[in-house]
Amino acid sequence: MNQTVADPAFPRVRDLRHDPDEGPLSLIWPVGHRVVVSGLPGCGKSTLMGRATGPDGTGRGLVTVDSQEVRERWDARLGHRLPYAAYRPLVRVAHYLRLWLALRRPAAVLVHDCGRLSWVRGWLAWHARRQRQPYHLLLFDVPPERALAGQRRRGRSVSRYAFRRHRRALARLLARVEAGRLPPGCGSVVLIDGRVAARTQLRFAADTDAPSGAFPLVDRV
Repeated sequence: MNQTVADPAFPRVRDLRHDPDEGPLSLIWPVGHRVVVSGLPGCGKSTLMGRATGPDGTGRGLVTVDSQEVRERWDARLGHRLPYAAYRPLVRVAHYLRLWLALRRPAAVLVHDCGRLSWVRGWLAWHARRQRQPYHLLLFDVPPERALAGQRRRGRSVSRYAFRRHRRALARLLARVEAGRLPPGCGSVVLIDGRVAARTQLRFAADTDAPSGAFPLVDRV
């Protein structure tokens, strides 16, 4: 059932932006696959990842690697005493350690990615080559204004300088995908916008229920 890394026999890009349907939508991958959710800060990555389920319909059997969760834990521990910049390196180390540990497990893995650090996708590409199983990319395409509004709603914003860097990096990644050039080690990309993401659930299915061709299966309930 596993796809070979960068196998051209499988569809590579699914564009669900401006999808005309209004009903619930599920994106389904087999258990054991790795999915990277990438987009601007505030676009809704963590919210979408929070609705992900494993084969039994719960979060069991699924590892979520979300830098936001890691930061919140460190904020609770040190935020009342130190500015975030003082312990940001600890947050990053903890996040990447969690990713390293997750990739060593056979469970499904969801990875939160801001899109700015290409070496993280390079790390996943290296892992994909070792496992002969590609990772998959779910890429948010939302206007900057929507992402900034999302940051205000969660009560935490990145600096203007950092946000500009995020925008440039995501624009390069999006242009590459739209041209049909996937990042190394990436087997498929799904493009979504904010409206579609609001009605989408991410699911990981057991081998007997998983799609047998292109990943992910798009299930319109």
